[in-house]
Amino acid sequence: MGRLFIETLSGPRIFKCRYCKVDSASRDDVVSKEFQGRYGRAYLFRNVVNISLGPIEERQLISGLHTVNDVYCSSCQQILGWKYDKAYEPSQKYKEGMYILERERMLKEGW
Repeated sequence: MGRLFIETLSGPRIFKCRYCKVDSASRDDVVSKEFQGRYGRAYLFRNVVNISLGPIEERQLISGLHTVNDVYCSSCQQILGWKYDKAYEPSQKYKEGMYILERERMLKEGW
């Protein structure tokens, strides 16, 4: 098995995986803090790092039917949220290609 490549983010405010403390996202990439995840409040991000994606599936969410992939920490394999692949409602298209990370699963560093 090869070595795991872990990207380190720069900047004063970083979100990290709660379980292994690997960088996951920058505060600069937060689009919205007004989302609901499986475990409570969640943030919508433009970009995240150090993740792996699960299989694509259709899921009925609060905002309608979406095609999503679960997002896992690439270091410890804990589920962190999901990635929006496709939105079927025209008003939800802005989410396509973005990520949900659950607050319950994240630590804030530099706040």
